[in-house]
Amino acid sequence: MKSIFDSVSFQSSKLVTEAYSTSFSLAVKMLSPATRQDIYNIYGFVRFADEIVDTFHEYPKNELFDEFEKELYKSIENKISLNPILNSFQHTVHKYTLDTTLIEAFMNSMRQDLTKKEYNTINEYKQYIYGSADVVGLMCLTVFVKGNKEKYNELKDAAMSLGSAFQKVNFLRDLKDDFETLQRTYFPGTNLNMLDEASKARIIQEIENDFSKGFEGIQRLPIEAKFGVYTAYKYYHKLLQKLKKTPSLEIKNTRIRVPNYQKFGVLAKCYLNYRFNLL
Repeated sequence: MKSIFDSVSFQSSKLVTEAYSTSFSLAVKMLSPATRQDIYNIYGFVRFADEIVDTFHEYPKNELFDEFEKELYKSIENKISLNPILNSFQHTVHKYTLDTTLIEAFMNSMRQDLTKKEYNTINEYKQYIYGSADVVGLMCLTVFVKGNKEKYNELKDAAMSLGSAFQKVNFLRDLKDDFETLQRTYFPGTNLNMLDEASKARIIQEIENDFSKGFEGIQRLPIEAKFGVYTAYKYYHKLLQKLKKTPSLEIKNTRIRVPNYQKFGVLAKCYLNYRFNLL
């Protein structure tokens, strides 16, 4: 029966989330049970696309990406795929009638990572972040509001800001790998060969502005989603504070992390704030 295959597909998406991101999977566990699986399904999809362009260096990445994209749209059209990650994702696409333009924008940004190395203008930078991060936030928002268009439009800008903040923190955290291994430069007008404190401060201020707008939206999320999204927000905000305290040259040469004991500390504080309605 297809229900068995769907169950295996859903478990696969959950496994991908837990294997690739302990912090995000921890935040997903704070969502309501009715919401978790669809967020796993979205994460599994975006994670696989990102893996193709970022890590499969010894394989024909362009060909693999083309095949993945073709199977993606085929799965949405046919409402099934033998790729369990795409099968679970198409389920969420149809369940909530996800806007396919969001999916197309995401795939366009991922495709840029196959060839594009520098983002020299603010417009290029914003367009890439919209496709690689903002639209993922909007897909998740669609799930959180259960497809309610009015609520979606009310929270859309905040969800995009939060997605931007998360992505920019990732850029800053992964500066070493992106610049040295992948030869990518995402921040326009920034000399990563000589990253200075002024450039770092400018980037961090930009991220803090995004976080501020994103937090306003978290406060208005449905109760089923608020705790989980708030947990992810606090984790990334904690990571930003560590980056803020780290000298710019050290950021360029070391991948900054939040230790597990601090992650659980963040979770405990989030729960208290949520439990006592302090959001």
